[in-house]
Amino acid sequence: MPLRPRPEVENLEASPHGGLNYQELKAMGLAPDEILDFSVSANPFPPPAGVRKILSTIVIERYPDSEATEFRQCLSVKLGVTAGNILAGSGAVELIRLTALAYFRPGDSVLVLEPTFGEYKVACHIAAAKVVSQWGREEDGFAARLEETANLIRHLRPRAVFVCNPNNPSGQYFARREVEMLLDACGDGLLILDEVYVAFVAASWSALDLVSRGNIVIVRSMTKDYALAGLRLGYAVAHEEVIKALRRVCPPWNVNVVAQQAGIVVLEEADYLARCQLEISQAKQFLVDELGRIGFSLVPSRTNFFLVKVANAQDFRRALLRWGVLVRDCTSFGLPQYIRIAARTMPECQKLITTIQAMKDRGEIEVMPR
Repeated sequence: MPLRPRPEVENLEASPHGGLNYQELKAMGLAPDEILDFSVSANPFPPPAGVRKILSTIVIERYPDSEATEFRQCLSVKLGVTAGNILAGSGAVELIRLTALAYFRPGDSVLVLEPTFGEYKVACHIAAAKVVSQWGREEDGFAARLEETANLIRHLRPRAVFVCNPNNPSGQYFARREVEMLLDACGDGLLILDEVYVAFVAASWSALDLVSRGNIVIVRSMTKDYALAGLRLGYAVAHEEVIKALRRVCPPWNVNVVAQQAGIVVLEEADYLARCQLEISQAKQFLVDELGRIGFSLVPSRTNFFLVKVANAQDFRRALLRWGVLVRDCTSFGLPQYIRIAARTMPECQKLITTIQAMKDRGEIEVMPR
C-alpha cells in the first residue's frame, strides 16, 4: 500500500475557478476559440503591445532572477514603497499559500469573510489551520457588517483574517476606515488584504501606507490588470520583516523570466490601464442596464464583475455554454442561485445580451422575479 499523505492533504478539496474546462468543451463538441468567456474577471483587452515584442529577446536557457530584482525595483518606483517591501509571486494564489505556510500553525483559527475566493480556505487547510467563516447577508449584497466582524475578531483573536477588497464574487468594496477598523481589531493577528481587482474600482484608495503597521499583507495581481493570465504574475506588499518570512518559504525561481520581463514592460505603459478601465466600465454599465431590462436581479458591484440571481446557477451556466458563452456558476461560493459575469468588450457584451434574450424568449432560461 502506498504511503498516505498528511490528513490535511488527503482530505483537501480543490477550489473551483472560472475559465474554460477543456474536457467539458471537448465532450460538448465545442472548440475553446469559439467560447466567449465572461467567467474570468480579468482585463478582456490584449496586453500592451510591448509584451509581445520582448518575447523573441528573452534568454530562456538561464535561470530567472530568484529575487525578481528589476521587476521589484520598477514596482518600487510605481508604488512608492521600497523594494524590500515587495515579494513577486507566480500569481496571487502562490502568495496566499506562502503566507499560510509562513504564518499559520496547526489548529490556528483564521477568519474568512464569506462568500469569497475559495483559495483562502484551501491555504488554511494545507496549513492545518481552522477556518471560521462569517457570512454576509443577501440583503446587504453579501458584504460583511464590519462592526460585527471587528467584534468577532476581538473575541476570536484569530491568527489571521482574509479580506478580499473588492470582494470576489460580490464586488463589494470597503472604505479605508473600515479596513483600518479590522486592522485595529486584529491586534497581533495578520490581516491579508487581497486587492487583485482594485485596478477596476473607480475612486479606489491606497492601503500601501498601512504596511508600516507590521501586520498586514497586501496581495495584488498583474495578470488581472494587464491581461497576463497565461504568464502568472502577482506581488505582495508588506513590512520588510513579513516579506523576509515569506521569502524563506518561497521556492527559488518562482517567477519565470518571461513573466518578470512582461511585468517590467507593462509598468512602463502609463495610459494602458486608464484606457481599458474606461471601456470596461462602459461595457459593464451596458450589461447592468440590459440585464435589468430583461428582468434579472443584480447585486450592485464596485468592480468589473457582478452577481446575477438565477433559478439554478449550474443549469443556467450549462444552457448558456451550449450557445458558446461561459459565465461563472457561483455554487462553489455557496451561492447556488447566482452567476457572476465579468464585463468584456462592448461587441462581446452585446452578443451576451442578444444570446440571453434569445434563450429567455425560447424558454431555455428562467428569470427570477425581483
